Amino acid sequence: MTSSAAFETRAIHVGQEPDPVTGAVTVPIYQTSTYEQDGVGKHRGFEYSRTQNPTRQALERALAGLEQARHGFSFASGMAAEDAILRTLAPGDRVLMANDAYGGTFRLISKVWSRVGITWTALPFHDIAALDSAWPNDVKLVWMESPTNPLLNVFDITAISALAHAKGARVVVDNTFATPYLQQPMNMGADYVVHSVTKYLGGHSDVVGGFVATNDHELAADLGFVQNSAGAVPAPMDCFLLLRGIKTLAVRMDRHCENAAVIADFLLSHPRVSRVLYPGLESHPGYEIAQRQMLAPGGIVSFQMADGAEAAKAVAERTELFILAESLGAVESLIEHPGVMTHASVAGSPLQVPDDLVRLSVGIEHIDDLLADLKRALG
Repeated sequence: MTSSAAFETRAIHVGQEPDPVTGAVTVPIYQTSTYEQDGVGKHRGFEYSRTQNPTRQALERALAGLEQARHGFSFASGMAAEDAILRTLAPGDRVLMANDAYGGTFRLISKVWSRVGITWTALPFHDIAALDSAWPNDVKLVWMESPTNPLLNVFDITAISALAHAKGARVVVDNTFATPYLQQPMNMGADYVVHSVTKYLGGHSDVVGGFVATNDHELAADLGFVQNSAGAVPAPMDCFLLLRGIKTLAVRMDRHCENAAVIADFLLSHPRVSRVLYPGLESHPGYEIAQRQMLAPGGIVSFQMADGAEAAKAVAERTELFILAESLGAVESLIEHPGVMTHASVAGSPLQVPDDLVRLSVGIEHIDDLLADLKRALG
């Protein structure tokens, strides 16, 4: 399988060749903790499943291939993947993040890693010239999501990466919302790409995991050392489920995006909705950047209620097909109130989430049923 093959083909075949022993077309679940060695220190590529596992190896190769990366590392959760990147820093290093970061990322950096001397700054990433002027001197790592969670801001990955590199910093792009099908940050200058594979890559709300990709051999060696030393790796069954999920990523994302675009248009004209946040709308401030760096705008739609926070909570509790739950990116549609649920950890920080905001993870159900559900909930 060559890297020139289309995305959909690579998602099914890269790292997933038929088993040479049995001919099985699906990668087996190597549910083993250890491996027989042919002699002292003479193994067949596998010693212990914290260090290597054939099912995990297949997943890492598959995901790295989709991100057009040379190296990939799987972890037990998206937060474990982020934590592994942060473990490559030293006390006194500064992380620069956008002032619209995922609550879990903000909590990990500001509450956990700050205990051992990692510092952080949150700034707007919309205006490159203003970002350049405000840039702190000691930044070692720039942490970026695009689109962001939950405000769906879109940032110019190429421009910010170039600025960061000129300042001597490396760049992490959280590509969870876009997935490698819609956006490939490694080709825009990112040093690391991180995913919560729990979301679209898994796609079925049945597995938790994380992933980091990089093209840099030195960074890869560091990540591999951390992965083995800290041991926050996924189980073989989790890797199997994720391999199954990515095979249908492209077709699922097409439907997610198609449904989300229709729902965004519907919300835009609803009298109880004051603002719709979706990168596919021409009114979105990041529309032109999204058109340039994304294949499609994605499957997440956020909106603000004209009648305030209590109305937002009430709508989130009234839907039937849209399940009230945290997480996103699965075949079923989900709804949440970020200020109380996924982003409660940013309360009182520079990273504020409007209390009248509702976030939709638009699934792949029939669009007519989803629209009818939202119409009922909005009253």
